Amino acid sequence: MGEAVIVRQDRLYQIEVLARDAHDERSEAYYPVEDVRFLTPYGMLLASLASCTAVVLLTYAEHHGVGLEKVELRVTYDRVYGEDCKTCTDEFDFEERIQEEVELHGELSESDRERLFRVSMQCPIHKMISHGIDIESRLAEGQPSGEEQEA
Repeated sequence: MGEAVIVRQDRLYQIEVLARDAHDERSEAYYPVEDVRFLTPYGMLLASLASCTAVVLLTYAEHHGVGLEKVELRVTYDRVYGEDCKTCTDEFDFEERIQEEVELHGELSESDRERLFRVSMQCPIHKMISHGIDIESRLAEGQPSGEEQEA
């Protein structure tokens, strides 16, 4: 089960999102995503990560006078079977993995490129995914207002 998304964003914050068909694992072709509702939840997560990273990079570059013109992020999600599964408790032990490749376009020195790469990891979505976040869920009490109870 693998998913792949490409996000391209320029310094005017115009964005293009492309994705592979999540239902055809053999497909290597990317198609334009006109509406995020056509992405799977994993695809939405990848698009969120890449879009957030692009905005962080372009905003940083704009505010610090760095010649970044465009960013392209290639992000993939996959479940990887544990390579050394001698201690696995279940034959279906998987590692979930996101891989992100950051491509920077513009008149950039090697120092600019290294600094922007470090900045890319400051995206809030990147931090949440890599450091984890507690989710506290609860069922709301009662019925939503405006709905009548059934007899």
